[in-house]
Amino acid sequence: MLFPTPQFAIFFFAIFVAAWALRTHTEPRKLLLLGASYFFYGYWDWRFLALLAGSSTLNYMAGLGLSGTRNETLRRRIVIAAVALNLGVLGIFKYYNFFMDSLTDLTLALGLHRDMPFLEIILPIGISFFTFQGISYVVDVDRGHIKAVRSPLDLFLYISFFPQLVAGPIVRASHFLPQLNKEPQLSRTAVVFGFLLILNGMFKKVVLAHYLAVGLVDPVFADPTQATSVDLIGAHYAYAVQVYCDFSAYSDIAIGAAALLGFRFRKNFDRPLGATSLAQLWQRWHISLSTWLRDYLYRALRGNKRDAGPRMYRNIFITMLLGGLWHGANWTFVIWGAIHGVGLGAERFIKTRWHSLRQSRRLSTAGAVAASEYPEQPAANRVAAIVGWLITFHLFTLAAIFFRSPELDTALEFFATMFSFQGGADLLTPFLFLLTAGAVAVQFLPGRGIERFAEKAADWPALALGLMLGGGLLLIEMVGPTGVAPFIYFQF
Repeated sequence: MLFPTPQFAIFFFAIFVAAWALRTHTEPRKLLLLGASYFFYGYWDWRFLALLAGSSTLNYMAGLGLSGTRNETLRRRIVIAAVALNLGVLGIFKYYNFFMDSLTDLTLALGLHRDMPFLEIILPIGISFFTFQGISYVVDVDRGHIKAVRSPLDLFLYISFFPQLVAGPIVRASHFLPQLNKEPQLSRTAVVFGFLLILNGMFKKVVLAHYLAVGLVDPVFADPTQATSVDLIGAHYAYAVQVYCDFSAYSDIAIGAAALLGFRFRKNFDRPLGATSLAQLWQRWHISLSTWLRDYLYRALRGNKRDAGPRMYRNIFITMLLGGLWHGANWTFVIWGAIHGVGLGAERFIKTRWHSLRQSRRLSTAGAVAASEYPEQPAANRVAAIVGWLITFHLFTLAAIFFRSPELDTALEFFATMFSFQGGADLLTPFLFLLTAGAVAVQFLPGRGIERFAEKAADWPALALGLMLGGGLLLIEMVGPTGVAPFIYFQF
């Protein structure tokens, strides 16, 4: 059941009405939302409902086990077992054939070919997201950040809540669980905000992402050797915009739908294509995943502000490498993660060295030159920001070629043909160029635009609000295509 479809609209309207009718009845409301979530997930493939329930049961029992003992050895074993089982299930469904295929290539290279036990495995939709939520719950209980929930209903609903179940954002238990036992409040501002987010997401998905994909990205990546260099250059920019619009659209709709049901989720994207450094980009891109990797992987590798030297760079690289592998069982994702890991490490090294040089310069002139001799230089800062953005943006878009390519050979063909600098624009039309450039330009507008507009629009008459929201839906229906492709992150 895709978000921008009539089926979802009917489903959500029914749940919206029923949930608010039960707003003063906490337990029945939870049961309604849990049933709706399992119906939503089962609509894709009912066979995986048992997997979702099993994951929830595992993490619920692990939480109870942790709350029932203070023995550090036993607690460590419970956490290790829970994390291993979570990752084991994820590994079987998502990476089994990838590892078997890689092992086959290795044995062939060594002249030791053996028939490997490949399996026909269907990847359950959203498995990476609800697995990561389960792991974060168990680890947070162990760390004492939250208390283990006694009600299985609460934990099952946390794992399966339908707005963010399939493609995020990855919600922390400490943020979601307290909201379950409070009577929801739906202000006029929250309603407008929720609808505006949904409209924004639908426009990005149905219009921007669709036209870029169908008109340029998909045809070029299907066979890069048949495209011109200009089209390839345009397509690699367009894909960066497409994947941003596609994924942030899902997050917008998920956060907006949750807001209409009385839940508040944190922002998952914050103008990442306008970032002036890789570190800033990852603070703005898929925020729930990047903070998850920081809190549960990087810190588990003992990566913190006190770390320095090779260990810090190793931890950064491993974190991004595994972050790349999280996106899919393909060497292209591993390379994409490695590029970002090396880039973040190099950026950290350069900034550290630059800071040390500035400090050394200040200390060497102490007593002779006042600190006021080193005033801020706005012009130099602006130039540095522009250069930083150009480097960050192009590293991101070039690395995205590996992210989009179905095979490593496709990515290498893409680079080879793109840098041959032959041919004009056959597929890159002025319309697609303006879509790409306009989507990037919007990234430089001030943040919280939708929030501020919602606060002002909340005071409008009901008729004006209805016309605005209805007009937005009608406009998207008019300019959008027939049918909607699945969201890109469904495959992750």
